[in-house]
Amino acid sequence: MTAVLTETDTAPAAAGKQQRRRRASGRLAVVPLLVFVAIAFGIPALAMLNGAFTVEDQATGATSYTAANLTASLQGAYLTALVGSVKLSAVSAALATVLGLPLAQAVVTSRSRALREAVLTASGVLANFGGVPLAFAFVATLGNSGVLTRHLGLTGKGWNLYSFWGLVVVYLYFLVPLMVLTITPALDGLRSQWREAAQNNGATAFQYWRHVALPVLAPSLLGGLVLLFGSAFAAYATAAAMVGSAVPLVTLQIADAISGNVLVGQENVALALSLDMVLVAGLVMVVYLPLQRRSARWLA
Repeated sequence: MTAVLTETDTAPAAAGKQQRRRRASGRLAVVPLLVFVAIAFGIPALAMLNGAFTVEDQATGATSYTAANLTASLQGAYLTALVGSVKLSAVSAALATVLGLPLAQAVVTSRSRALREAVLTASGVLANFGGVPLAFAFVATLGNSGVLTRHLGLTGKGWNLYSFWGLVVVYLYFLVPLMVLTITPALDGLRSQWREAAQNNGATAFQYWRHVALPVLAPSLLGGLVLLFGSAFAAYATAAAMVGSAVPLVTLQIADAISGNVLVGQENVALALSLDMVLVAGLVMVVYLPLQRRSARWLA
């Protein structure tokens, strides 16, 4: 009897030790990831932060810490470029959200499994297709001497690919597929019982979407909008290859400042502009993560 009681009493202690060992092994498994993040992201971030607040005297070579670079990054042409990037990203993300939602809904409600897989696979490819190849494709198609531009006479109708709205059209090429990939899981989470209950109570399709589907999808839609904004805000190669300095963007200003195309010795101003971008991206993540958690709770 005593032995039985002893085994019973020691069982919780043994289970507790085993659980603590599992937790310790789990923490150790994360160490390589933390080391990689510290090396790949932490060191560059600290170097950028240090350079953004450092000014070098051209005469003596002495360095000092000041907020002059950050102040300069929020004035004049730099501020115009930052505002231009925010405006371009916001407009592109909003249009991609509006266009991507019905396309994703058509894919989700389609009875053809092959069509669904084909659209999602194509969206995965197109969402990552950018840079110089994308710029060249649009220049050859919709540029001043592009095939469609000459065939449809778009130049006489006021079309200009190398402008703000031309860049918006190019950005939609990879933002709409990204929206399809982002919102499709949320659309899959809409239960058919909700639609049936709405129809049984006399609701039309418009009323169902207005009062049931869209309120449930709102966190996912806003999260997708924020994600698209961040993707467009960080894009560089496509705009650099297509419009150059015709459209003021903060990524292009950073490249010009680093290469000395504007003024010599503006490298630290470029780091300050990069810090501005990091702050905007951080704000995007602060908004995106709570929306993602809320949408996951609704659609679980």
